[in-house]
Amino acid sequence: MKTRKTAVIFDLDGVICSTDEIHYRAWKALADRLKIPFDRQTNNLLRGVGRMESLEIILRRGDRLYPEAEKAAFAAEKNALYRTYLAALTPEDLAEDVKRTLSALRGAGFLLAIGSSSKNAPLILEKLGLGDFFDAVADGSDIAHAKPDPEVFCKAAEMLGVPPADCVVVEDAHTGVEAAVAGGFTCAGIGDAASDARATWRLEKLSDLIGILLR
Repeated sequence: MKTRKTAVIFDLDGVICSTDEIHYRAWKALADRLKIPFDRQTNNLLRGVGRMESLEIILRRGDRLYPEAEKAAFAAEKNALYRTYLAALTPEDLAEDVKRTLSALRGAGFLLAIGSSSKNAPLILEKLGLGDFFDAVADGSDIAHAKPDPEVFCKAAEMLGVPPADCVVVEDAHTGVEAAVAGGFTCAGIGDAASDARATWRLEKLSDLIGILLR
């Protein structure tokens, strides 16, 4: 195998599954209640960004300043809405292309991990039928710094017992690519990140990874 990689670390939202619409609905409900303008263009600014930083981006569009305790309550309110909406997820929401990719990489002996800033990663994986599938799951509960800090990917690699140089990170957000590169990982970009010049490989679909890593 020319690439000599032994592990693949996947971002969750936008790579393994798409929860963008669920995030949008939850943030939109909060913003509407606070009478703050919020649209899909603003929602795109939140991709790959942690919950509190996302909240700050939204609140800057309003005309009020809020104390930290109130901000924490807003973040908790959004998360409660998001988890309510997540309840509708099932294994049927896992795309066939994703299933095929994960199966092929597992069959080839790769270690597989999730590196996500979301604290809801375990819940999402459980809903998708992947609760016990990955060798390691590093999420927002394990880190102090969200992307573009590489901490979540470094944590995932540490859990796997594999150095960053032997891992491929798969990301759909520019902040995620920045985090991967900063941590010394090779990065494959998909979605928005496929246009990022810092990504070593640019994927049209996740299964493109099979041809790259198994050639």
